[in-house]
Amino acid sequence: MKFWDSSALVPLLVQESRTRTLATLYRRDADVAAWWGSEVECSSAVGRLERAGALDAEGAERALSRLEALQRTWQEVQPVAEIKMTARRFLRVHPLRAADALQLAAAFVVSERQPSTLEFVCLDVRLNDAARREGFVTPSV
Repeated sequence: MKFWDSSALVPLLVQESRTRTLATLYRRDADVAAWWGSEVECSSAVGRLERAGALDAEGAERALSRLEALQRTWQEVQPVAEIKMTARRFLRVHPLRAADALQLAAAFVVSERQPSTLEFVCLDVRLNDAARREGFVTPSV
């Protein structure tokens, strides 16, 4: 199992420069854990791409259909109190946005507080750096 941040899930939905690499990583181990807010974050990214003209309406619908299919297969990490408390700690020690701290905290809980046992798949440089400093394995993508 790997924890997938929303930034790494989006290239599985739409064609981007790292789509091929991430699709290969996903095919090798399709056992995905994702934060409960990832579906909303990915929908936001698709909407942003459509509004910017990078996706037409049909492409956006295909991406959202892929998201629904992917979301049905992942293990969704629910918003429990432990995640909120852990995210608050992460915000004090890492330069993260709130949603990124929640993603990292969700992965921390999935790893049963042993981050070296779980790969953290992410394209966000700041979040990846915090994940490494917390002890997660971060594959090169």
